[in-house]
Formats: sequence, C-alpha cells, structure tokens
Amino acid sequence: MAIITLSTDLGVQDYLVGAIKGQLLSENKSIQLIDITHHLIQTNYPHAAYSCSSAFKHFPEQTIHIVLLDIYSAKDLKILVAVFNNQIIICPDNGILTLITQTKPELIFSLSTKKENTFLQITQTIAKAVGNIIIKKPLNEIGITENNIVERSALKPTIGNNWIEGQILFVDNFENVIINITKEVFDNECRGRKFKIHFKRNETINTIQHNYASVHETEKLAFFNSAGYLEIAINKGNIAGLFGLNSYNENMNQHAAAMQNKWFYQTVQIIFED
Repeated sequence: MAIITLSTDLGVQDYLVGAIKGQLLSENKSIQLIDITHHLIQTNYPHAAYSCSSAFKHFPEQTIHIVLLDIYSAKDLKILVAVFNNQIIICPDNGILTLITQTKPELIFSLSTKKENTFLQITQTIAKAVGNIIIKKPLNEIGITENNIVERSALKPTIGNNWIEGQILFVDNFENVIINITKEVFDNECRGRKFKIHFKRNETINTIQHNYASVHETEKLAFFNSAGYLEIAINKGNIAGLFGLNSYNENMNQHAAAMQNKWFYQTVQIIFED
C-alpha cells in the first residue's frame, strides 16, 4: 500500500483538502493518506520546511510527500517531483524543495501544467503523476528532467567565539517559540560552558531542561524538542504572547512590524561564559 502525505497552506475550513484526497483516491483506491498539516504559512517558508522535514524523516522509504505551499507565487508555475532519501517530494518550484532537503536533490522532474489552470486542475495533474508513480512508471516518463529550479537556503544561526544568534522559525499553537538552533550546534559551541539565553530585553534562561515537567507551572524553560531544535516556553503559559515574540515573515516590513508591536527580525542569543 502506497503512503501519501499531504502538507498544505489551505486550512480545513472549505472543501479543497477533501477534493484533493478524492482526486488521489480516484487514481488508486488502495493508497494510505496521511495529513502532516494544512496550516503552513505562505509567508514563512522556513517554518514550512521545518514542519515538513521534521515529519518526513519518520516515514518509510518510497513514501510520496505532496507539499502545496504558496503555489502561485512563482513567475512560471512548475510542479516538481524530486527523489530524496529514497522518498519522493512533489511541490511547487518556489524554493521550498531545497529548504526541506537542505540540498539540491540529484533527481528532479517537472510536471506539465499552466499557471492559468485552476487549483484543482493543478492538483489533478499531481494526482495523475502519483498514480503513475505507484504503478512504477519511470519518472522520466511522468515528467521532464529538471535542472533549473528555484533554490532557497535555510535560515542559519550566526556563530561567534562565545555566542550564537538564531532566528525564530515558528510559534506553535501553544505559543511556544521554536528557534533555528539545533542541539548539535549548541553542543558544539557550548562545550560544557555556562550560558544565558537572551530572548527579549533582559529576559534570560540559563538552563536546558528535558521537558515541561522539569519546571513548575508559569516558569520559563528552554529545551530541545523532538525535532532537535531549541524551544523556549512557559509551562502552562504562552511565551510568545507575553513577550511579543513572532515567527519569521517574509512579507512583513519594518513599519508593519512596529505597528503590531513585534520585532521585525526576531533573534534569540545564547551567550557563553568562558
């Protein structure tokens, strides 16, 4: 049974997600459909990449991942089919592919579609391609070999001799804040030294906890989440709302950020003590 995952920016308020699932099932009734999320943010590609890559690595080989993010943003609409880690990723050619994979996959193909097509005409093309992939039709017969794609680089933390500065990738539904500093980066720079995590004016955290149970209710904490990224939170509270923290937004300018009382380019610093 083929496994197909769906990650979109469509939400769940209307019929579109159900229609896409119907298109996929019409091509092959035996597939197993898994929802990753339908709440990707069009203006936050790093968050979309974080959500997708963190989930995809837990799926078996040959899983087909469909990512529908900001689908009409590209000047020329292309839908890519890429092979990565023995899985297949289908997504628009707007840079989300290389953000998810953090490299340019060796095998990339594009599907024939037109920008004037309706959304469901485009997803029907995707569904047809998925049906052909399941029956083992060669990818070079499903699409055209593609070398010229839009590439985006992941937001990476800046590292100094005794500090790391990272960016807020994502604020989750509980208003916990995820930062683009991984445990591997932290461990490499920390080397057993004491540290302070600065995230808003004079607010600091100087201990890495295991999880929420490590602190009392209403207490701040920092820990590395299941995806391996630094997360700051308040046990039974919302740290983002309390301190005016916000995730990265490609389209928000400085004036709009100031009007909303939010940092334009929000960073979190870790200072190490020698």
